Amino acid sequence: MDSSRFCSDADHAVVIGAGLGGLAAAMRLGARGYRVTVLDRLKTPGGRASAIWSGGHRFDLGPTIVTVPQVFEELWAACGRSFSRDIDLRPMDPFYEIRWPDGSSFQARGSTSAMEAEVARLSPRDVSGYLAFLRDAEARYEFGFEDLGRRPMHQLWELIKVLPKFAWYRADRSIYAHAARRVRDPRLRMALSFHPLFIGGDPTKVTSMYALVAHLEKQFGVHYAMGGVEAIAKAMVRIIEAQGGCLRQECQVDEILLEPAARSSGSTRSAGAARGVRLEDGTEIAADIVVSNADPGHTYDHLLRRHSKRRWSTRKLTKARWSMGLFVWYFGTRGTRDMWQDVGHHTILSGPRYRRLLRDIFRKGHLADDMSLYLHRPSVTDGSVAPEGDDTFYALSPVPHLGWDNGVDWKQQAERYRQRVLEVLEAGPLPGLTDRLSQSLVFTPENFRSRYLSPLGCGFSLEPRILQSAWFRPHNVSEEAKGLFLVGAGTHPGAGLPGVISAAEVLDQLVPDPAIAHIEAVRAAE
Repeated sequence: MDSSRFCSDADHAVVIGAGLGGLAAAMRLGARGYRVTVLDRLKTPGGRASAIWSGGHRFDLGPTIVTVPQVFEELWAACGRSFSRDIDLRPMDPFYEIRWPDGSSFQARGSTSAMEAEVARLSPRDVSGYLAFLRDAEARYEFGFEDLGRRPMHQLWELIKVLPKFAWYRADRSIYAHAARRVRDPRLRMALSFHPLFIGGDPTKVTSMYALVAHLEKQFGVHYAMGGVEAIAKAMVRIIEAQGGCLRQECQVDEILLEPAARSSGSTRSAGAARGVRLEDGTEIAADIVVSNADPGHTYDHLLRRHSKRRWSTRKLTKARWSMGLFVWYFGTRGTRDMWQDVGHHTILSGPRYRRLLRDIFRKGHLADDMSLYLHRPSVTDGSVAPEGDDTFYALSPVPHLGWDNGVDWKQQAERYRQRVLEVLEAGPLPGLTDRLSQSLVFTPENFRSRYLSPLGCGFSLEPRILQSAWFRPHNVSEEAKGLFLVGAGTHPGAGLPGVISAAEVLDQLVPDPAIAHIEAVRAAE
């Protein structure tokens, strides 16, 4: 075992993956007194929150907004640091604008009176229903985020205790169905229910508990981190290193090493305690605990491939419902900073179909010709993302993941689909775009599979349906091996920046103190 070049054997935690969940876990472990080694296969930290530079443009590859900033503030405080000193957060107002094909639009704002005015402008009869939806959202926030989302849910008893509240809040009803009970206008139904798409869920199927996002946005605002979310990741790395931890990049973990609990009659071994990892080059690194920020599908199906699994077997993972894939076009434009004045930082272009498009993506696996797009234009807030006078954009379209037998070959269809995105943008918010293009980069589900090792090329791991949430989701303390823990989008509480940062908070409640972890690791090795 070669662990001396990374951190000491004693009280050593290895974190697989430098996504925000893995970095947050490393920070919390470092604050607890662990010596932490973070291993990541990419060149830069942040995972999906990393960035790529091209032609003077910074393309933020993944998340673009920060909500519930207090989860970051609390993480920094746990490490004796100040988040506001490290990161410059800028509040967005409006949060975002939604545009529909009929020319109507809706601006999401923090002020209740401003939101009432927006609702009244679209559908005066729905104002009272919208206010009722806000009350629903606040109650679900207190229960779903502040309670369930910030504590362990790996014991069945924890689920049983909250079942009455799930029933009271009609968690069995979808967020779209709940919005439809409060407002009549189809545009408002979409505006109040689309948010689960940002964490990989079908609004017509995921639980109405996600109404909490409306309160979350209103109460805490929507923010942009200057320098992009990658700036947060880099600040996290600085804290980890100041704690005595280390990050090794371009370093891929091939296997989690376990002490076998028992021999089976077959070719696999039953799982024992995690004792470290093996890299692709064969190097073995010893650890007292292992934390995986890799997708649970990759963790259980590949990193633990030599061991039998009690719950998260290949068969179980194959039968699970996974989030959709993403087509993302990153592009730069020349001399456009003063053009398209009505296009702000965040714009959502709703396609001509809402529920039927969701059905195509999530239930039929059909790549439709029409689309809904999220358009990100950070250069209106952060001039550092592009050369002076130019713009940086990305346009994101939800698409089926790679698990469907639908004949989609992204190597053949990526350019055709990009052209279709270009047509939608040029006919809508960005007229004359073709003549202004300077940079272009496309990510398809194939890129998500190869870059992030995401099963089926999914954008957000397991879909957050009610029977794939809380206790039903892969647990933060692994069901398969002692001393193995999980953080990130695929485990409890789920995807999104607040979710993955909260997963590290949950982890902090589950890991043993360093000395105890070391004693347990030594006993397991004997």
